[in-house]
Amino acid sequence: MTKIFQSFDVGFFDLIIADESHRSIYNIYGDLFRYFDCMQVGLTATPVQYVLRNTFQLFECDTQNPTFNYSYETAVDERYLVPFEVFTYQTQFLRRGIKYDELSEAQRAELEEQGENPTVINFEARDVDKNIFNRDTNRHIIHNLMENGIRDASGQQVGKSIMFARNHEHAILLRKVFDEMYPQYGGKFCQVIDNYDPRAETLIDNFKEPGNELTIAISVDMLDTGIDVPQVVNLVFAKPVFSLVKFWQMIGRGTRLCLNLFGPGKHKQLFRVFDHWGNFDYFDFHYQHKEPSVSKSLMQILFEARIDLAAAALQAPDRIAFEMAAALIGADINSLPEDSIAVRERWRTKRTVSNKETLRQFDPNIVVTLRTEIAPLMQWVNIRGSTDARELDLLVARMQVERLRASSRFDDYRIQLLDQVNNLQMHLNPVREKEETIRKVKSAAFWSAVTIADLEQMRTELRDIIHHQRSGGGDPLPPKVIDVTDGQVVSERRSSSIRSVDMEVYRKQVEEVLTSLFDREPVLKKIRRGEPVTQTELDQLTSLVLTQNPNVDRDVLAEFFTNAVPLDHAIRSIVGMEPEAVRERFQIFVQKHPKLTAKQTRFLSLLENHIAKYGSIEIERLYEDPFTVVDADGIDGVFPETDADELIKIIDTFSGPAAESSRNDGMAGGD
Repeated sequence: MTKIFQSFDVGFFDLIIADESHRSIYNIYGDLFRYFDCMQVGLTATPVQYVLRNTFQLFECDTQNPTFNYSYETAVDERYLVPFEVFTYQTQFLRRGIKYDELSEAQRAELEEQGENPTVINFEARDVDKNIFNRDTNRHIIHNLMENGIRDASGQQVGKSIMFARNHEHAILLRKVFDEMYPQYGGKFCQVIDNYDPRAETLIDNFKEPGNELTIAISVDMLDTGIDVPQVVNLVFAKPVFSLVKFWQMIGRGTRLCLNLFGPGKHKQLFRVFDHWGNFDYFDFHYQHKEPSVSKSLMQILFEARIDLAAAALQAPDRIAFEMAAALIGADINSLPEDSIAVRERWRTKRTVSNKETLRQFDPNIVVTLRTEIAPLMQWVNIRGSTDARELDLLVARMQVERLRASSRFDDYRIQLLDQVNNLQMHLNPVREKEETIRKVKSAAFWSAVTIADLEQMRTELRDIIHHQRSGGGDPLPPKVIDVTDGQVVSERRSSSIRSVDMEVYRKQVEEVLTSLFDREPVLKKIRRGEPVTQTELDQLTSLVLTQNPNVDRDVLAEFFTNAVPLDHAIRSIVGMEPEAVRERFQIFVQKHPKLTAKQTRFLSLLENHIAKYGSIEIERLYEDPFTVVDADGIDGVFPETDADELIKIIDTFSGPAAESSRNDGMAGGD
């Protein structure tokens, strides 16, 4: 679209939708949105607090105040996405690195047996699985997933999982270690999916297929974002992540709801995150989100260097050098593409400052205009194929500035330029044609009395051949691979840093315990029938929950149930009510209104089903889906006001005395 958008009229489109709008569209694709005159919508799954200020400005929104925001917490609460629980698991090497001074005698002996010199082993934690690979460390990572990951419907094997590896070599090592540890899976259960494999897209399709044996995908960037596999129930962070936006996008790979994943009516309730690099701790305690600055383009830096050159020439003073710099600045301005929207918006300024007489004046106002308005436009100059030449232009411009200032930095730049000249491939014909210039530049005599004009002539002679330099080095040495028993493991279950999500996970745990007690616990039966229970019975039930699930913390349990709602009502919101008990409370209303319409009967059925499932209902829900499917106005469109009030009184009995009292107080205040 960036190549053809100007072939359309500015009013051609009624609506433009930009997906993934958190990316730097204001810098790369901004012309598209400035050109068309229509409604424009930007979409992004990035949390609102991490979207760049410039993106909000492009769509004419206040910073961090989008037109609409639907948060992950809300999606979890409304059951469109699932929450997650976090398990941290770090070995000695992942925490502290692999260092000779900290290795035990047994670990040193293992290295010696492998032909390694232990005394030269000195790697920080950040180097593990990057510059040095330890097979046993990766055994821990794989074993943790296979033992503690959420399993499939059969309970026989781990469910769909994504392992995020540091690089291609690390991914390959993880797969090899997995095959060694679990040969019974025949090599197809766990596979690497990255750009090195031409079958990557086919492997992704296999991974998405529910019945395919590809169950563990080891990803190097390809599955970090934009992949939708609802069956994923485990995410393994086998690498550190330093971008908070990318981190939450990676977390998003597990949030998809998946119905009937574990059998009919047994939906995906949550997923697990195994964090082996302390990523959650990093973002909680060390990470500071900053608005990233837009990096300057090479042409902008060169343009600003030439402004500095003109200023230095005036200060020297050196009229010839100034005239040369002014001419270069004018040529740069005239190279700006007229078809760029950003350039076209400043055409009047461009025409003014490109005038030779205006540039010769070079007064402070002109300099400010050049730096603030024209320099940023230089990013739109097409320098494809001439980057090396432009970099030489920049180096020479800096040399000229320092020469005029009589600065010692000139020698630093001279050495840098000579390195490039010495690296030219003299056997190539284009380079041989410049042999005389190259010989002169290498001579001491040239530099003993070099002038600004000499440097400029050197630049024009060398810029067309400077790309003919020898490429450095050969293939880098492969990372070292060792196999040393990793040390002490520190593991724990920790919060997700999102309280509402943590509470939803906790709710699932409590629900699991209560569901298992339905048939044999009399207190639960009374709660499900809506019968009153004593405090002693509730205390006994709480103790039973704590006994059944050691992961349920007593303090969190107390926090979970601390509100005006009685404990039995809170529990009933989890386990629901017996449908027959719900139907009994509405029976009087039905008998009192024997001529209910089909619409009213359907509404009552939806109401009874909801209360049977959740134990109660908020009045506001009567004006939302699915009740608005019966009538767009909810309960008001189905029942007359007096009948609706009668129904609400029945509904209040499911919410407890507190809710009914609160509603009566509100009515009294209104009167």
